[in-house]
Amino acid sequence: LMIAIGYGGSRKEAGQATQATNDDGIDGIIKEDRLGLDTIYLQAKRWQKNNTVHRPEIDKFIGTLTRNRARKGVFITTSSFSDGAYEAVQNLDMKVVLIDGERLAELMIEHDIGVTPVTKYEIKRLDSDYFIED
Repeated sequence: LMIAIGYGGSRKEAGQATQATNDDGIDGIIKEDRLGLDTIYLQAKRWQKNNTVHRPEIDKFIGTLTRNRARKGVFITTSSFSDGAYEAVQNLDMKVVLIDGERLAELMIEHDIGVTPVTKYEIKRLDSDYFIED
């Protein structure tokens, strides 16, 4: 998804997944652009809709970012975030973006990730210049 959005310069080698366990709270790392001027750390939680991500999970992620001297992070979940989770990312020296399940679905549809377009509609406008006589 991050590559489809435009991070990493739209090149697959611009991002990498970390190991499944003992990843210190980082599930992926992606370059911000083709030149790799900055790095974005990713955390993903595939949780049930009713299993809300609370502040302690976000605080752990922020701690991991701090230990890695990271300035940017994205925490993605298939569920939702509590108010405390949103409060945790306010007024930080780093930028942390929270993407909940609803926003994740919107981004996936927008960037054709995990979906297949079935029908496209074309809307036409009358070209009045065509009908002007010389």
